[in-house]
Amino acid sequence: MQARYSFFSLARNALGYHENWPEAWRSPEPKASYDVVVVGGGGHGLATAYYLAKEHGITNVAVIERGWLGGGNTGRNTTIVRSNYLWDESAALYEHALKLWEGLSQDLNYNVMFSQRGVMNLAHNQHDLRELQRRIHSNRLNGVDSEFLDARGVKEFCPIIDLRQGGRYPVLGASLQRRGGTARHDAVAWGYARGADARGVDIIQNCPVTGFRISNGRIQGVETGRGYIEAKKVAVVTAGHSSVMAGLAGFRLPVHSLPLQALVSEPVKPVIDCVVMSNAVHAYVSQSDKGELVIGAGVDKYVGYGQRGSLPVTEETLAAICELFPIFRRMRMLRQWGGIVDTCPDASPIISKTPVQGLYFNCGWGTGGFKATPGSGWVFAHTVANDNPHPLAAPFALDRFTSGYLIDEHGAAAVAH
Repeated sequence: MQARYSFFSLARNALGYHENWPEAWRSPEPKASYDVVVVGGGGHGLATAYYLAKEHGITNVAVIERGWLGGGNTGRNTTIVRSNYLWDESAALYEHALKLWEGLSQDLNYNVMFSQRGVMNLAHNQHDLRELQRRIHSNRLNGVDSEFLDARGVKEFCPIIDLRQGGRYPVLGASLQRRGGTARHDAVAWGYARGADARGVDIIQNCPVTGFRISNGRIQGVETGRGYIEAKKVAVVTAGHSSVMAGLAGFRLPVHSLPLQALVSEPVKPVIDCVVMSNAVHAYVSQSDKGELVIGAGVDKYVGYGQRGSLPVTEETLAAICELFPIFRRMRMLRQWGGIVDTCPDASPIISKTPVQGLYFNCGWGTGGFKATPGSGWVFAHTVANDNPHPLAAPFALDRFTSGYLIDEHGAAAVAH
């Protein structure tokens, strides 16, 4: 039995100078075969394994990760959680994820530091105002909390924002989702890993996938850097490298991978207690518990796998942030990075069976993957366990790119490209 975190376990281990805590999860050698192999040890992959065990009783599962848990996009994002997407299909999926977020720490017995501080999307012109009003009405029709703030309401909710007219980005209003906020990205991965391990899932790190064995159109197993692993089903959740994995399986995906940039400042005392987003320039900012300003930027304009990104995107983003928040102009940036996002033509994900029987893909989340983590794992686990899509995942099947039933979320996803 895995030790349960509580006030009493904290007090008990304090007597031993916190030297006797058990490992959060095991690091076993891979077995010869599994019922399900999940490829990708990020938040979505670990959540899939957790819900396979918890909701469907499938515990003979392995999560294989080429590096370390959460070392990909899960540990390289800006931690924002919201569900105010435009279309019915997206709103239903992201709202389901948000409801799971609200009870996730209790469910996992692990503090994921989910903070519902509110997410505000700014409008800088009349077109922005119309689009925000459209999304607000759509959200309300779908049971998603959303409200409109005029310029005075924006200032009351975030006092440090500059509302003087005549600037480059005048603020005319904003939409606000009060239930949105942030969570600790590493804690999400660790919490799901611990929960999955407690239910018998094997978590295998430093185990790259080099190929798939397929016979008569059906998956047989995966070739890895640590040998062949037989599997009845394989679920691939590898974000920016999904197209590479699909290539190994012999088919193509309608995704392309781009570096998405982010950066943090030096830590300062609390100054902003909400999330402020500007879709017009794809700039958004919040403040971490350590005091750093967490700033999200846009994607590079070319396909790539470099986890640094380019300087012009960072400069443009910081210029916009300094226009909106003059108080930040003298702050120094601490570090900058890029995460590799896989983007579909309609800025919506793929949660689907594939041309290979027993092989499933969960990808194409673009810039919105972190906020969907619990919901994505929940519906993907259902799809894998039942070989049939969960109702919330059905609209995001791969065949929508042949049927033409696309879910265009470029605006609500805040993808400025």
